[in-house]
Amino acid sequence: MDKKQAEERIKYLRETTSYHAKKYYDDDNPEISDFEYDMLMNELKNLEKEYPEFITKDSLTQKVGGTVKEGFEKVIHEVPLQSLQDIFNFDDLKDFDVRIRKSAQEFNEELKYVVETKIDGLSVSLEYKNGEFVRGATRGDGQVGEDITENLKTIKNIPKKLTENVDIIVRGEVFIGKEEFEKLNQEREVLGETLFANARNAAAGSLRQLDSKITASRPLDIFIFNVQKSDTIQFNSHYESLKYMKKLGFNVVPIFNLCNNINQVIKEIEKIGDNRENISFGIDGAVIKVDNLELREEIGVTYKTPKWAIAYKYPPEQKETILKDIVCQVGRTGVITPMAILEPIKLAGSTISKTTLHNEDFIIEKDLKIGDHVIIKKAGDVIPEVVEVVKEKRTGEEKDFEMPKFCPVCGEPAIRNPGESATKCIGIECPARNLRNIVHFASKSGMDIDGLGYAVIEQLLENNLIQNIADIYYLKQEDIEKLKKNGKKFASNLINAIEESKNNNLDKLICALGIQHIGTKSAKILARRYKNIDNIMKASYESLTYVDDLGEITANSVHEFFSQEQTHDLIKRLKEAKVNMKLIEDENTDERFLGKTFVLTGTLEKYTRDEASDIIEKFGGKTSSSVSKKTSYVLAGDEAGSKLTKAQSLGIPVITEAEFEEMIK
Repeated sequence: MDKKQAEERIKYLRETTSYHAKKYYDDDNPEISDFEYDMLMNELKNLEKEYPEFITKDSLTQKVGGTVKEGFEKVIHEVPLQSLQDIFNFDDLKDFDVRIRKSAQEFNEELKYVVETKIDGLSVSLEYKNGEFVRGATRGDGQVGEDITENLKTIKNIPKKLTENVDIIVRGEVFIGKEEFEKLNQEREVLGETLFANARNAAAGSLRQLDSKITASRPLDIFIFNVQKSDTIQFNSHYESLKYMKKLGFNVVPIFNLCNNINQVIKEIEKIGDNRENISFGIDGAVIKVDNLELREEIGVTYKTPKWAIAYKYPPEQKETILKDIVCQVGRTGVITPMAILEPIKLAGSTISKTTLHNEDFIIEKDLKIGDHVIIKKAGDVIPEVVEVVKEKRTGEEKDFEMPKFCPVCGEPAIRNPGESATKCIGIECPARNLRNIVHFASKSGMDIDGLGYAVIEQLLENNLIQNIADIYYLKQEDIEKLKKNGKKFASNLINAIEESKNNNLDKLICALGIQHIGTKSAKILARRYKNIDNIMKASYESLTYVDDLGEITANSVHEFFSQEQTHDLIKRLKEAKVNMKLIEDENTDERFLGKTFVLTGTLEKYTRDEASDIIEKFGGKTSSSVSKKTSYVLAGDEAGSKLTKAQSLGIPVITEAEFEEMIK
């Protein structure tokens, strides 16, 4: 390309990498794979090397990508937390070795390398004074990070007190193990929460929570891999410093090996690569470091990277196989997912015989047919993925695939709503989605049964004490007592909570049933409009569309749900258990908010949004999710965002939580 084209390409790459770096480092929500990002960065580096006149200070080749999140105190790193230069082949690794030897020839006899696994997590520094943990911070932009001390204290493998009273700053990587990540996502799926894209995002997002209780609930772990600074002990060897940190009580990176030359380094990288499927935590490469710390000083650093270390990134492996069949699995939220059944192949150290095809749109986009030859790769070294079809190998014998019209597990209708990519089973008693349904039914936004959480429901199902929602109301105290040691008091409290839930208002029951698109607000609308469950069950689709604030999609969802035989059976059993099925009219006559519409934004200190909405509705008002000229007030809590900005631009009154409390006295 000519100079003008190079300038334009560099500008494009600079903007693109900056965008994706923000999604990765700051939002913990990447849109492209690590490999795709690495390729963009590599192209940018090469072009800037060829045309140095186009290098700018804001290029990510000149700095680390992260920033400090609002809400955390800033920490200036005494020793910068630099990033590593990436390479993708052994020729570049040998060039690195040549550069090291040229820059410090007098150390050649002592030149050794340490090879470590490159952990896929969030980099942090830990500071100890007299052996006590005093502060921890994220990497941030390498110079300035975020003070996340309280969050780091929740990680059990970070020692609060070292075995020796030393002053030391160390660097490590916070991560979530492979099995723990799978379990975390399974629990989120059951609770109807958004799944984490990968373990790295989950770890980073968990660690950068403003509420340390959320951090504590996540299965975070850490490996320490470097001494940043020590005022009480000096080292000559990085390898020896790692062994010393283990002695201090740190959870040191488990794979680190000393190599005498670059050929040994290559063998070690290959060994790690061959074994990475058996490693319990995610890695995205191997790190090669000069062992002699005095030699490191001689070699030096750039603003962004140390010259004495480099990261070898394993390329995603791709292989061809045959798509033998497509079968459908039903997830715990009712989503029906097509799965590719493959001719088994060995890929990145493991045998791949099946993989997800995500949804109907994915199959159409890839133009997949049963019998096709397809290319498979491992995305992020964890999830196998269909990349493309080898269309030139088609014989005409291949078969088209169609999503099922009925659930393959329970036989209830499988529907795909307009604007959605997922096809779902709507069966309330479908065994495949049973756990999630029961957890939601008992949750705070549902029937609010205190003590009946995820773990207890799992035990009840595993011990065949319940099989569906209605069974909750037929539990006996002596059965529950067996779940826990000395469980008499627990069982008594749970039975009382279950009995108490029978008296909930109709809207709580409607919301608890888990009807698609029905939350607390729309459940109240239905309860007020129809007064009892029988009226809702008999309501036609047309009449439901006339209900204020429901809409056609929600009306269809309600009608479909109450048309099912499974739903009729469930309601019958709940009635027999004396669960309330009628609207309990509020005797309150105070309608001070009648005709007023509130929009809630940000985090309130004393109320959840549902609690504040209940109060507003109790006084005759309404709540809305969006700001418009019809909005009467915007109730703004901490970290209020775009809704607050829009309210201010429209001149709509904005009230604080304290002002709201004055209004409801």
